[in-house]
Amino acid sequence: MRAARYYGKEDIRIEQIDEAPCGEGQVRIAPAFVGICGTDLHEYLGGPTFAPTSPHPVTGDTIPITFGHEFSGVVKEIGKGVEGFQVGQNVAVQPTIYCRTCQACTRGVENACYKGGFIGLSGGGGGLSDSVVVPVDTLFPLPSNIPLDIGALVEPLSVAWHAISAAPLTPDSTVLVLGGGPIGLAVVQCLSALKTKKIIMSEVSSSRQAFAGQFGAHHVLNPKTYDLVAMSKELSGADGPDIVFDCAGVSASIATATQAVRVRGTVVNVAIWEKEIAFQPNNLTFREAVYKAVLGYQRKDFQAVIDHIANGTLKPERMITSKIKLEDLVEKGFLPLINNKEKHVKILVDLSAK
Repeated sequence: MRAARYYGKEDIRIEQIDEAPCGEGQVRIAPAFVGICGTDLHEYLGGPTFAPTSPHPVTGDTIPITFGHEFSGVVKEIGKGVEGFQVGQNVAVQPTIYCRTCQACTRGVENACYKGGFIGLSGGGGGLSDSVVVPVDTLFPLPSNIPLDIGALVEPLSVAWHAISAAPLTPDSTVLVLGGGPIGLAVVQCLSALKTKKIIMSEVSSSRQAFAGQFGAHHVLNPKTYDLVAMSKELSGADGPDIVFDCAGVSASIATATQAVRVRGTVVNVAIWEKEIAFQPNNLTFREAVYKAVLGYQRKDFQAVIDHIANGTLKPERMITSKIKLEDLVEKGFLPLINNKEKHVKILVDLSAK
């Protein structure tokens, strides 16, 4: 079968490899659509970071590995002992890898497993291939009104859903979202699905500002033009936003978040940070504000996103800005997202395209 194999920095190869056997408790999926994630780009530009250079404690794999962790597909084979799925069924895949035995897992926080990872980043196959074998408990049936390309958006939207679920959100909340990349825009959509009263987005890129407005932001501010702390306070009609989501992960964003949030408000860190920064805790202390961190998602987040897409409260179609074939992965996928990211939200790889 074809597979996009990651060997290291700026080295992804489309190769022919053997299909994995489908064992007990497993299901073989033919991936249909696969999203290219910011984590994939970081691995390509500066990795390996997540990709294992020594045997992964759960998968046992090392690079080269097959890429692709945001994907939907069609069931092709059912392993022994599997119930509730049938060949030909459309599914979304939650790519979380976890050990099931560490204290994080036994406490029900498997997304923070000490030995964890992701299908398509940590071995165990990946969506950027003609076939992948996954544990049955990673699968979510897609209702008939959710097409497979939209099914590939469930994973990034679940990151956003997990983030907003960690915050003390009410319909009357005023929320500031810092960073209009794919996850920041997903946060805006999820907040809009819950009819959040006031959503403020901070983003430099004019095209992503436009996307933010389309996805439900009530106010979109360029941080190079506006004093975000002052403007967010003014727009809140109080002493600041109730909740701030930091989806940017830069020193300026954490400073803005902790200075803008109201007294006893909440800052939620959604970003994965690339390096250490200077941080002033007094910004939180003097407000008795809460700083929370979130990581990935859990099953309930995947199901919530699927339910909201199915009932029409989440309408993520406009996130898809391009579709490409597997053979064009780097040239028409990775490189445009690196060099021309302002024009794109989500590029999908169509595994059926020839």
